[in-house]
Amino acid sequence: MTLNYYRQHAGRFFTSTVSVDMSALYQPFVAALPDGATVLDAGCGSGRDSKAFAGMGYRVEAFDASAQMVALATEHSGLAVQEMHFDQLDAVARYDGIWCCASLLHVSQAELPDVMQRLARALKPGGVWYVSFKYGDGERVQEGRHFSDLNEAALERLVAPLKTVRITSTWQTADKRPDRNEIWLNALLRKI
Repeated sequence: MTLNYYRQHAGRFFTSTVSVDMSALYQPFVAALPDGATVLDAGCGSGRDSKAFAGMGYRVEAFDASAQMVALATEHSGLAVQEMHFDQLDAVARYDGIWCCASLLHVSQAELPDVMQRLARALKPGGVWYVSFKYGDGERVQEGRHFSDLNEAALERLVAPLKTVRITSTWQTADKRPDRNEIWLNALLRKI
């Protein structure tokens, strides 16, 4: 369902997100990265954030499940973006930072625990991990896309089974797109 949405609306989604200024969200994430860090942009969408991190001097790997978004992100970022689903990630202790901006929210709540385990495994000890979800608690379908919404308590329940990962901070932000009136839950996680 969600992939079909991006298949049909990739160009419109790209145009509506590629120029959004995310610098305020980058700041706490990059502040925790070592120089020359390897960053995974997981579910990279337009490639906006991948391009920004590469421009900051980080080694960036990126993937998205939508072939249409992969093509647009590759063109925009200049990176070799992979077409891949979260459940195909099998890296172990590879990344200093993982960026999941508005991507995990499309994973069903039944599949989220496995996906979180895979991402935690891919993160190096001491690594930092950014996640964002639309604020709420539950699952819904809106305009042909599946959403798993989280609040702070739901995020704590999701992270609790990850024995080596801790939530270091959470905060709420308004949607950065001018035509949206939504609240987002942002969080930084750290692998100990």
